[in-house]
Amino acid sequence: MQNIESKIRKNAKIAVLCGGMSSEREVSIRSGKNCFGALKRLGYENAELVIVDENIADVLKRGDYDVAYNALHGKYGEDGCIQGLLEILKIPYTGCGVMSSAVCMNKEYTKRILSACPEIPLIKSVFVRKGEDVKEKTKDLHYPIITKPVCEGSSFGMTKVNKPEELEAAYIEATKFNDDVLIEEFINGFFITVGVLENNGKNFATEILEIIPKTEWYDFEAKYTKGMSKFILPAELDDKTTNEIKEISIKAHEAAGCSGVSRIDFMVMNNKPYFLEINTSPGMTETSDLPAQADVMGINYDNLVQLILNSAGLNK
Repeated sequence: MQNIESKIRKNAKIAVLCGGMSSEREVSIRSGKNCFGALKRLGYENAELVIVDENIADVLKRGDYDVAYNALHGKYGEDGCIQGLLEILKIPYTGCGVMSSAVCMNKEYTKRILSACPEIPLIKSVFVRKGEDVKEKTKDLHYPIITKPVCEGSSFGMTKVNKPEELEAAYIEATKFNDDVLIEEFINGFFITVGVLENNGKNFATEILEIIPKTEWYDFEAKYTKGMSKFILPAELDDKTTNEIKEISIKAHEAAGCSGVSRIDFMVMNNKPYFLEINTSPGMTETSDLPAQADVMGINYDNLVQLILNSAGLNK
């Protein structure tokens, strides 16, 4: 793909928001620094790196920014909170809006919305609220299962549970991050992820990335440690399955009200994809999935950053 046309004037004052107050703070800083460097290379001389903390409202008010480039991950940055603040301050921002950010941060409510789309295959799961009997709630699930904090990213608090005796400890680990926990049956297949981007008002899917972790499953170590995962790009799927997964990804992105950018994760077993989650602020580090997916399509890192920047103010 040729260079992406800029929709944002080159002298715009851009706040690259990163850091934040979630468990993904350090990953976000890595993303932010990379995006900031790309903006500088693209000629946005007034771009500034803004490390987000609890004083961000005052920083944004004083900064007189034209655009916010959201490189935040996790709580407060990917859940509608920063998006709502930017709406109040009337600062256009990249990526998904308040509603889709809030919905997609919650894995359970994402699944509830997508359950209205019969073409999107979902994994059998239960939602366990604080105080509920986790053993009773999971009695109809088949082991192994995966316990997940319902509003967390980067695999924090996730555990593979092979037998009922391991459930209580895994559940407690998940509640360290969120009171509510999503528990899904474990799909014994392989992990894939698909980016969804927007160009000139049209959504398109990236190539599919298949990831083979050296760990038992695609956990934090496998995601953010060089050499701990093998990337297969494009994924080794037949054309029919490839096209089906790309179509499902765009449908999930649109059904959840996403805009600008997202990344859709699946497990695949027997050539059938099973939806996992939507990431509305995908990682932009040197080991992140989305830059690798875009690059194999001919969209280098700087052009990817330009595409995402162009989404500022769209469809919010």
